[in-house]
Amino acid sequence: MTLFPNYHRAPVTFTQAQNATWFDDQGQAYSDLTSGIGVYNIGATHPKVVAALTQQAEKMWHLPNLYQNPLQEAVAQQLGGNDYTTYFANSGAEANEAAIKLARLVTGKSTIISFTNSFHGRTYAAMSATGQDSIHAGLPMLTGFTYAKFNDIASVKAQITDDTAAIMLELVQGEGGVFPADPTFITELVALAQTNGILLLVDEVQTGMGRTGTRFAFEQYGFSPDIFTTAKGLANGIPVGAMLAKNEFASALAYGTHGSTFGGNPLVMSAAQATLMVLDDLLPTLPEKIALFWAKLAEFKNLSVVDDVRGMGMMAGIALTVPVESVVADLLAAHIIVLSAGHNTLRLLPPLTIPTTQLLETLDKIKIQLGKN
Repeated sequence: MTLFPNYHRAPVTFTQAQNATWFDDQGQAYSDLTSGIGVYNIGATHPKVVAALTQQAEKMWHLPNLYQNPLQEAVAQQLGGNDYTTYFANSGAEANEAAIKLARLVTGKSTIISFTNSFHGRTYAAMSATGQDSIHAGLPMLTGFTYAKFNDIASVKAQITDDTAAIMLELVQGEGGVFPADPTFITELVALAQTNGILLLVDEVQTGMGRTGTRFAFEQYGFSPDIFTTAKGLANGIPVGAMLAKNEFASALAYGTHGSTFGGNPLVMSAAQATLMVLDDLLPTLPEKIALFWAKLAEFKNLSVVDDVRGMGMMAGIALTVPVESVVADLLAAHIIVLSAGHNTLRLLPPLTIPTTQLLETLDKIKIQLGKN
């Protein structure tokens, strides 16, 4: 055995990708409705990202965080503007680790309230913040984490103590089954946090970078988090994560409190810079595509195997009454790439750049496949 058996790998080898079409080692084309698990938000091998990477690769790949890095400054400005200070890591889990640490440093308190069915990563603090027993199975969890019921403000109130540092949440629970936060719940949660001097920490690892129709999902809920994280689509496939906090909290992450060897290196920053520029041009065009996406998904509700259809923007969950893993396998055999999520849910995360014709045709094929069950 050469690799640990911690992944279930499908029997296909992909060797090339362009926008929303992937090709296997036999040259056969597949329609991608996953964005590589929410990573290729502006489509695989976007030419502007390729150009940025190629140009930077000829100059310098790695630069320790012992020296000035103007690319980091530029990307941080693109991400947080004048209101937030940025720390760059290598993944969403690392960004969440930094956010948890910062929340505790800022407040001097230790307890983080998160939510059942949440997912924040598989490094230890991020895993402990994740409210899923299946993720915790067989391992001791770190102390300092409690779990409230999502979309239930009374449940959150019951978890608050004098030691509560922050409330950590996704605005759409992706891995947990694609459950959006109720707007009224978020309004109440923001007020509750402010009243009790508790930080709001929003995990935008999957929902950010245009996935829900705006740069970040919190924009649609009308509040500014104290701390938020992003990753996945930030550099369109090049590993990077970012933790952003309101400027007033920046001094808490002082010299020696945190760091990363590879975080924010010139190669990934060049990809992130190009990705953000493309995204800025793309976002105004998304509403029409999102409307067509959900109009087509509404047709799925008539299928006998579909229990629910939910989500936001270009992020959809189709709750099934038949085993989702079998559906994922059947669709892969039909050259359609999809994902599963908690609660027996078929998860769709199409590239934001997928041609509308390809999107609608692929959804029709999925509907036909589900109708066979």
